[in-house]
Amino acid sequence: MIRAHPSPNFGDRRGGQRPELVVLHYTAMASCAEALERLCDPTAEVSAHYLIDTDGTVLSLVAEEARAWHAGAGEWAGRGDVNSRSIGVELANPGDQPFAAPQMLALEGLLRGIVARWALPPQAVIGHSDMAPDRKADPGPRFDWRRLALAGLSVWPEAGTPGDFAADLRAFGYPDLPPETLLAAFRLRFRPWATGPLDDTDRALAADLARRFPVDANRLRA
Repeated sequence: MIRAHPSPNFGDRRGGQRPELVVLHYTAMASCAEALERLCDPTAEVSAHYLIDTDGTVLSLVAEEARAWHAGAGEWAGRGDVNSRSIGVELANPGDQPFAAPQMLALEGLLRGIVARWALPPQAVIGHSDMAPDRKADPGPRFDWRRLALAGLSVWPEAGTPGDFAADLRAFGYPDLPPETLLAAFRLRFRPWATGPLDDTDRALAADLARRFPVDANRLRA
């Protein structure tokens, strides 16, 4: 069930753009109530389309057709202004705790509706740390991306033949940033338990992302 709790912090999508990405966040705050207050505070100038509490309550803050202020600086698939082409979903979590089972179930239900309404492929569901890897870490290492992939709501790579790590991540959609920044973002999502320098497993998984889910296949507008 989705409850309406409108935020004043939104605007028009620039250039007539429509949602082609879903960006997942954690709130990094002590409680959902605290996050809700901030996301609805006009002086804070931040918002998201949805906020999901740990008990599975889904709050609708901004209409999907409008531009919420959740992504900030960053890019995906070679283009910026992610706010104008995305739907933002905040998950109540301080950033260092597992995501509650009711919350994950609610997220899955919400995502099924979003991707159906906007005809989005599973690779269109990304993390804040994917589009802004030099400054953001959410939804963080405790988030279960593989679970979403098994539900058809995101993607998960399989090891193939190692390739050019940075080039393959750019082909998947990551920004053009230093290799060490890309490695940290990639591992945060796909290998949060891994340590040490770039290795052939990283290269093999990145190559699979580029092979199976290249930007051109994402149906993201160029």
